[in-house]
Amino acid sequence: MPSDQTLFHYSLLGLYLSVLPTWISLIFLQAPYGKHNRPGWGPTMSPPLAWFLMESPTLWLTLLLFPFGQHFSNPKSFILMSPFLFHYFNRTVLYPLRMSRSNTSQAKTFPMSIALMAFGFNLLNGYLQARWVSHYKNDYGNDKLFWWRFLGGLLIFIVGMWVNIWADNVLVGLKKGGGGYKVPRGGLFELVSCPNYFGEIMEWFGWAVMTWSWAGFGFFLYTCSNLVPRARASRRWYLEKFKDDYPKDRKAVIPFLY
Repeated sequence: MPSDQTLFHYSLLGLYLSVLPTWISLIFLQAPYGKHNRPGWGPTMSPPLAWFLMESPTLWLTLLLFPFGQHFSNPKSFILMSPFLFHYFNRTVLYPLRMSRSNTSQAKTFPMSIALMAFGFNLLNGYLQARWVSHYKNDYGNDKLFWWRFLGGLLIFIVGMWVNIWADNVLVGLKKGGGGYKVPRGGLFELVSCPNYFGEIMEWFGWAVMTWSWAGFGFFLYTCSNLVPRARASRRWYLEKFKDDYPKDRKAVIPFLY
């Protein structure tokens, strides 16, 4: 389908062209949700509902597109797509459920404008990743190369996802007792302010290795452009809020480096 191939190429180009502007803009202006929440961004909604809605295209669009790919009957394509779907099942369904049990989850603090922008990105990215794996990837026939890349990337992905979920659970747990934000402690929180972001960066680096594609690598770069500046801002926020009670030797997101 030439029209789909054109759409895929321009979508991929759009993903790469968004990386640098995203990085630069987030150095100066953080998306107003979570600890960076502030008024002036229009109507708001509850965070669990926002996460469910804005992350959902990664599930339903992937499942909608997959049967139209030329590799739909190839078991390797399903195996390769599974980590992506597993991550987003957690982010779309399980994470909002965990949030809903916290004392602050019912407050409508998440701007709809941010949720809408995230929904649009997930439409773009879900399309790119699903079409690459189900249709445009052309090296499924090389068994040895496929499995080396898949297993190596999967190992990185699993470690990153474990870190991401563990850190999210710590942060959600701190809110259950009420009293606002607290200093997270233990594990990777002793090394970086945002191990949840570090874990997610690891995940999508592993995904780039698994898919061995420009689509996967572009997603990894975009993840860095989004989360690294936010982690830097979060570290600064912790230092300003907790002052001497917050360990100044903690890095922002990459242990021992940044």
